[in-house]
Amino acid sequence: MQLQERIRNFSIIAHIDHGKTTLTDCFLRVTKTISDLDTEERIMDSNPIEKERGITIKLAPVRMEFPVVEEDGTSQTYILNLIDTPGHVDFGYEVSRSLAACEGALLVVDATQGIQAQTLSTYYKAKDLGLVIIPVINKIDLPSSDVDRVTLEIMELCNIDEDDIIKVSAKTRLNVTAVLEAIVKKIPPPTASPTATVPRALLITSHFDSHKGAIALVRMIDGTLKKEKMQFVMSGVAFLPVELGFFRPNMIPVAELQAGEVGYIATGLKDVRDLKIGDTITRAATVEGCEPLEGYNEPQPLVYMELYPIDSAEFTILQDAMDKLVLRDAALQFSGTHSPALGSGMRVGFLGILHAEIVIERLQREFNLDLIATSPTVTYQMTLTEGEEIIIKTPAEFPDPSIIKEIREPMTELRIVTSQEHMSLVLELVKDRRGSFKETQYINDRVILICSMPLAEMITDFQDKLKSATSGYASFEYQLTDFQIVDAVKVGVMLNHELIEALSFITVMSQAEREGKKIVAKLKDVLPRQMFELPIQAAVGGRVVARETVKAYRKDVTAHLYGGDRTRRMKLLNKQAKGKKRMKAFGKVELDQDTFLKILKR
Repeated sequence: MQLQERIRNFSIIAHIDHGKTTLTDCFLRVTKTISDLDTEERIMDSNPIEKERGITIKLAPVRMEFPVVEEDGTSQTYILNLIDTPGHVDFGYEVSRSLAACEGALLVVDATQGIQAQTLSTYYKAKDLGLVIIPVINKIDLPSSDVDRVTLEIMELCNIDEDDIIKVSAKTRLNVTAVLEAIVKKIPPPTASPTATVPRALLITSHFDSHKGAIALVRMIDGTLKKEKMQFVMSGVAFLPVELGFFRPNMIPVAELQAGEVGYIATGLKDVRDLKIGDTITRAATVEGCEPLEGYNEPQPLVYMELYPIDSAEFTILQDAMDKLVLRDAALQFSGTHSPALGSGMRVGFLGILHAEIVIERLQREFNLDLIATSPTVTYQMTLTEGEEIIIKTPAEFPDPSIIKEIREPMTELRIVTSQEHMSLVLELVKDRRGSFKETQYINDRVILICSMPLAEMITDFQDKLKSATSGYASFEYQLTDFQIVDAVKVGVMLNHELIEALSFITVMSQAEREGKKIVAKLKDVLPRQMFELPIQAAVGGRVVARETVKAYRKDVTAHLYGGDRTRRMKLLNKQAKGKKRMKAFGKVELDQDTFLKILKR
């Protein structure tokens, strides 16, 4: 039997905490890829944050060898390439490329929780790509498991019989071997030819190695690649590879990678940003006749935040830290910025809120940085009166309203999975966030609500509100759909009639007054009193939509008077009033970082 016929490439589709990593560890031990004496858990997760949070952040492949007794009685060893993919929607593009590198997928569902929104999202992507789906119910050994209910959900979703569902316990290894046998029998081998004259490899993801440079994780589609000069078809970057190999789960060098195999190419390149996910790799000599693989896209940040070090002297450390993080995460984009209140900082683009949380946590833990992060913002597309098209990433870039013809904001399609009893509360929450209901689907006793919502409304505290409204049972996933015209305005915040750009924000006109009142009320609570009366205003253009006033300290300048004519008292009070007026005209309010932090937590 040829090598290609013995290869099975698959990934695992699962929601967070449904046992995907435990099942992966079990596969590695059953196939003897790692020893049973190795007591380490979460072997595929290399990042400490992945281990602590129980989520997969970075894609990682592993090659396993599994012996199967054939019908004629002979034993044949099959190569199982598992591509361990993230489950969160923020890394959806990386997931789509990893699914494109497979012929099949395991749909793993927790017997205690049932099908969740992110599981559905990845399942539909796999179906669209034509992958063979093998349903697996995990955690059947738990007392709280409801195997019958989850079985009905999967049967309804996948339109299959109960006999096609494998019920396992990854923790106790119950029926795990049956899953491996199903992978060999049901998932087809790769179909491409290893002798193709123009070799092509799909770049699934990348990371940086301090000794070997940027490492490209690839799936060989056509032909064979050896240690010779190669080139990326879309980006045009050429390189001479340092090493080729595969993961078990450590890097094992080989002389060549053949069609159907999943492995790595150590490019020796110093910048991981040269490696674009979804790009095609071929020999430099055949790049002219190489047709790029479908599905290539540039990763686009959806959420922007500004990061400032609490100690301004640590700005150079923040710069150095961002440069090092970009070596490992090509999706990050950043540029320098400056705020009068917070000093020098970085404006950073992220794939989503989870991506932002992970990056900020890494900056704090790996580089010992204490950071202030501003509220997240999204990009707006604008058409000016002269016909010019511009993109706005922060309120500071917002142009004069008089020259704006049209503003468009990013819209998302939400897929919310919840119980039928919480359906009305969820729809009310969506409506409050300027969302609209589109479609309902039912799976057993649960409901899938498909809604449309502006990205700006979803990235703040929508998940927290959704969990609160449904007692923690609802889950959701989203995807960016298009840009929609919106009546958006910039709300400027002024202290003593001076615009504080760092506190300004963009919102829709109908909510400008409400949001303005919220921030000026918060500022009144947290700002220290001055020797002069301090007006706090929120304004749209030249119109003030909200105002609060911090009263001045009162000093009794007449306390030392013990008698005499009343005019002496009036003279002192008039002198004080003139001084207060002058102080109000020339006085400046300094926003310290503690105050700014309290405001950001509004």
